[in-house]
Amino acid sequence: MGTEIHWLGVLLGAVAAFMVGGFWYSVLFGKLWMAARGVTKEQVQASGANPGMMFGITFVLELVMAFVLDHVFGTYTPRPDLQLSLLIAGGVALGFVIPAMGVNYLYQQAKLSLFLIDAGHWLFAFLVMVGVLYGVS
Repeated sequence: MGTEIHWLGVLLGAVAAFMVGGFWYSVLFGKLWMAARGVTKEQVQASGANPGMMFGITFVLELVMAFVLDHVFGTYTPRPDLQLSLLIAGGVALGFVIPAMGVNYLYQQAKLSLFLIDAGHWLFAFLVMVGVLYGVS
């Protein structure tokens, strides 16, 4: 016995979350995010990081998040409607993801602005994932 997984929804939910991140950290908050981290665009580009690997791992992790959200929704009978699904995902983000980030950022002595940008990204990404999962399933 298990829950039904909506694989297309999981895949598209991860794609949507990935796109949210791209938009969030470029168009919306790219300059503010770099300023909060204390780096310039040139420093980021010269860091030696492998963008393909970073984006690939990011996408795999977003697949995991979308899968777990879909699984959580599948444990409800009947499966929750869009409103409840958004509340559940928002609760996961606000109750688990963002507080865990907050602890890490506190000990890293990161700027509050960096925390708020990153926390907002994850809240919005989770809500968009749910919209896609709900629309496809």
